Amino acid sequence: MIGTANDIVLFLMNAGDKDKKWEIEEYKEKRSLSQNSYYWVLVGKIAKKSGVSATEIHNRNLRNLGLVMLFNEKIIPVYIPDTDEAEHQALESDTVHMKPTGQVKEGKDGIMRRCYVMLRGSSTFDVEEMTALLNLAVQDAKALGIETLTPNELLHMKELEKQREKSKN
Repeated sequence: MIGTANDIVLFLMNAGDKDKKWEIEEYKEKRSLSQNSYYWVLVGKIAKKSGVSATEIHNRNLRNLGLVMLFNEKIIPVYIPDTDEAEHQALESDTVHMKPTGQVKEGKDGIMRRCYVMLRGSSTFDVEEMTALLNLAVQDAKALGIETLTPNELLHMKELEKQREKSKN
């Protein structure tokens, strides 16, 4: 349920089963489609200009942002061989996003494995998190001399998005 504190309290008071447990968390607006589209346009331009795949650029940005995925409020460690090939595969994965740590240990089979932590994908981001990811892409684009929107244009785009959301409600 999404609502104000009063809406939620009234709902819970009338919920019927008084022993039922509820989980309440702050509602954060999901990333906008315009943010997501703009991000991927920039990543595509950066990939073309740098000769690196868009997937690798995206994974590097996710690593820089460092928003870890939690399972039962715990970080998810993944151990993969500590090789250049394994690191390349991790950077080229478009379904799983991982960040390497400094922890390396030898397995029973004698193979050295590096601990990676699972990262959240951008599809789970709220507006603030997506803005931070977008800012990383804007920085990279500017460093490569790629045209980006001005801060005023971005502000205007955000205002239009807010107006569009208000008109939907």
